[in-house]
Amino acid sequence: MKILGVSGAVGHDPSAALVVDGRTVACAEEERFVRVKHAKDIQPALSVRYCLAAGGVDPRDVDAVAYPFVRVGFLDRGRWHYARRHLYSPDRAFKAVFNPNRRYRKNLRNVTRMLAEIGIDLSRTRLVTVPHHLAHASSAYHLSGFEEAAILSVDGVGEYATTWLGEGRSGRLERIREFYAPDSLGGFYGAMTEYLGFEMLDGEFKVMGMAPYGDPSRADISQLLRYGPEGFELDTRFVNCLGVRRWHDEDGRGRFFSKSLPELLGASPRVGDEIDEPYVHIAAAVQKALEEAVLGLVRRFLGPAIERTGRLCLAGGVALNVKMNQRLLAESGARELYVQPAAGDAGTSLGAATYLAWQNGERLEPMRHVYLGPEYSDEEIEVALAKRSHSFRREDSITASIARLLADGKVVAWFQGRMEFGPRALGNRSILANPAIPGVANEVNARIKYRERWRPFCPSLLDDAAREILGSDHPAPFMVLSFAVTPEWRFRIPEVVHVDGTVRPQVVSRDTNPRYHELLTRFRELTGVPVLLNTSLNRRGEPMVMSPDHALDMFEGSGLEVLAMGDYLVTKSAP
Repeated sequence: MKILGVSGAVGHDPSAALVVDGRTVACAEEERFVRVKHAKDIQPALSVRYCLAAGGVDPRDVDAVAYPFVRVGFLDRGRWHYARRHLYSPDRAFKAVFNPNRRYRKNLRNVTRMLAEIGIDLSRTRLVTVPHHLAHASSAYHLSGFEEAAILSVDGVGEYATTWLGEGRSGRLERIREFYAPDSLGGFYGAMTEYLGFEMLDGEFKVMGMAPYGDPSRADISQLLRYGPEGFELDTRFVNCLGVRRWHDEDGRGRFFSKSLPELLGASPRVGDEIDEPYVHIAAAVQKALEEAVLGLVRRFLGPAIERTGRLCLAGGVALNVKMNQRLLAESGARELYVQPAAGDAGTSLGAATYLAWQNGERLEPMRHVYLGPEYSDEEIEVALAKRSHSFRREDSITASIARLLADGKVVAWFQGRMEFGPRALGNRSILANPAIPGVANEVNARIKYRERWRPFCPSLLDDAAREILGSDHPAPFMVLSFAVTPEWRFRIPEVVHVDGTVRPQVVSRDTNPRYHELLTRFRELTGVPVLLNTSLNRRGEPMVMSPDHALDMFEGSGLEVLAMGDYLVTKSAP
């Protein structure tokens, strides 16, 4: 069965996925094509066209389209919970009671129009809607390879649900407990992301990176998020609030924290990159509160399933919080943690497709890698290069040439194979550097990435060195878990170790990425270090590059001096 998954139902991170007879053939995010980060309110037309082309599927031959958003029924608990909790904003409460499906109708109308323009006739092709959090849950559980596992999906909001806890048994998803907006852990973290001076849906990683610099005991945020044995609740007088309660910027833009929050915390909302006090302490307190709340939920509602199976699957945007995941692995009782690498809403296209495939009786292949996007031949790369003025040559061994440059301290843009699906660069659209050279991270930040000074860079490391460096045999192929670096390696690779002594690693195996594995192997032969600093091939505020032209645009607009595309070595000056 040829199933096309299409996401974008909640207005950001639209994507498409193609699952054929249980095998994930292609996935892509629309932001990479349109070059607008998160591609808000844009339908994933280019992603759909790519997925169909990559799978060799004519639009008329698609058997079904899976969409991760459903109509809300009259008795749905979420709509009534939302209405009750928004009595302070009567217009929102009124809409939940009398018009709860306005987003559903709008989204379905837009996606139907897009599919028709592509050539998918919904009078012949089934359109199946899947609950948002079931799509998240399926994207993790059905692709984990686990027969049985506990499942947690936690994000901002889907239809009305924000947190879904359940269990997977022989493919079946069984809900144990659900929580509804405005009580949202993703909403809490997102609102505080805005208060700390970043953009919601984009800056949460920055809050997580800032947190280790602070002391959570120096910021009292206990009134914002209350949690206990039976769940959690936000105080919407301060966070995840709407209407008259909202803080508005000077330009009139409403934020998801209230006018009362700065008074409660004793500080105005943060502005600019250089202000630390007291905001690092607030970030630390926010991170701690999230970890404690999620750990409490998992223990209370998923404890029996974890005790029986030893496994926990995670999805939803909050599942990209690697420090939270580290605590879950250490303290939830789970021996194995599978986090969907595209855990955010982009992954719901894949989750909706896999859920429908399971319903159709198909056996789904586990997700072992994320190299599911467009790729470009050396011939296509040469055509792009011929239009520019850079020096380039085709190498007999691009891995040998680049390994030497990295060993000598060069920072290299690395463009190879199929683009990654999800927010992490995993060795195909990456900027690489030698993590043993002090100051190289600052160089990448100052000349290329232009990121905040306290955000950590991540390591890619060879699989046969993982235990020695991480002190763990737990799989870590996707940069969705953090580990404490062993003492003997902490000072050998300082440029990828965060201030708290942890790393967010990608463990690289030959079978999933042979060229990248070969590069790491050659680098180790030259330096004795089986690790490279790896960050995404993009500048601050831009999506990861997709095509050779995108890579060359970034190369020209940054301090990069070396670019490896396919077998071609491109330079601004002789290496």
